[in-house]
Amino acid sequence: MTAPLIRPAREGDIPAITRIYGRSVETGTASFELEPPDEAEMARRYRRLVEGGFPYLVAELDGRVAGYAYAGPYRPRRAYRFTVEDTVYIAEDMQRRGVGRALLAQLIAAAGARGFRQMIAVIGDSPHQAGSIALHAAAGFVEVGRLPDVGFKFERWLDTVLMQRALPA
Repeated sequence: MTAPLIRPAREGDIPAITRIYGRSVETGTASFELEPPDEAEMARRYRRLVEGGFPYLVAELDGRVAGYAYAGPYRPRRAYRFTVEDTVYIAEDMQRRGVGRALLAQLIAAAGARGFRQMIAVIGDSPHQAGSIALHAAAGFVEVGRLPDVGFKFERWLDTVLMQRALPA
């Protein structure tokens, strides 16, 4: 199996990122968004993170963007400035090929290199996101809490699992 190429995301990746995320919003419960954002909104989000000094990565596999990951602010208050929340999305046809593992490993390293100390994973709908929970556990995250019935999507209540890991200095 070919290993994915992990690199910093570029503006030109926004259409692929928008498609990957949009599909997840429309069909899945990893995101609690109800309507997929358009390319302009995804570009605004990308620029806000990159300009804020946060890592934003893409994985290329078979000549195309197979997934993306970024770290962003965990909470807006200044005391949380050394803690980030991670986001990882993989194209449906690229899952189970090591893309998520490679992205998350590089994201952890990049966030640590930027001086962040803790990374939080907020994983929605835990019964249906066992793969994401296992991915994070394999990367050194531990479950630190569950919030039952905090989201409502597709006519059902969804929980959130919180996982955390320290970042390398």
